[in-house]
Amino acid sequence: MAQYSFYKSQGGILVPATPDTVDFVMNKLKLGAVVTGEFKRARNPGLHRKFFSLLNLGFEYWAPSGGAVSTFERQFLRGYINRLARHVDDAGVFYALADEYLQLVAEKRAERLTIAKSFHAFRRWVTVEAGHYDLFELPDGSTLREPRSISFAKMDDLEFNDLYQAALNVLWTFILNKSFPTIAEAENAAAQLMDYAA
Repeated sequence: MAQYSFYKSQGGILVPATPDTVDFVMNKLKLGAVVTGEFKRARNPGLHRKFFSLLNLGFEYWAPSGGAVSTFERQFLRGYINRLARHVDDAGVFYALADEYLQLVAEKRAERLTIAKSFHAFRRWVTVEAGHYDLFELPDGSTLREPRSISFAKMDDLEFNDLYQAALNVLWTFILNKSFPTIAEAENAAAQLMDYAA
């Protein structure tokens, strides 16, 4: 069963607190629809809004750049080329061929792909990159990093702060450092988003 979060606004109006909740209210409910559910007060809704403001900031500043060739594939090929390069005097041709090959693979894959920007997938990625995941082995021997729940009702302030700081570092490293001069200014922008949404 889906779980949606709301916060109480002036006049006793419940306002969606997360993008998933906004999507549910705007796209899945018809005007005048009645919904029921079991409501619990979140342990600290301010922490919830703070975290999601940070995620929203990162999501807004992120622009997909293709992704047809994974970072792992690039690193694997680069490692192999580095190994070959140790045995020749001029390895430049290897690197050029590797880059050309990766571009060819990316173009071929892109013919079959439609890149979509998904907040749900983005949130899961940030959570995993922040180290908040469980690792599972699959039948083919590969592993799956499954994000843990980010239910703030189950986290104490210390655990939340660890997750928040790790997520901030991930977003700063991959996205926000390109648009903000300091991590503090990025965090301030996220806080302003939170104030605007309240």
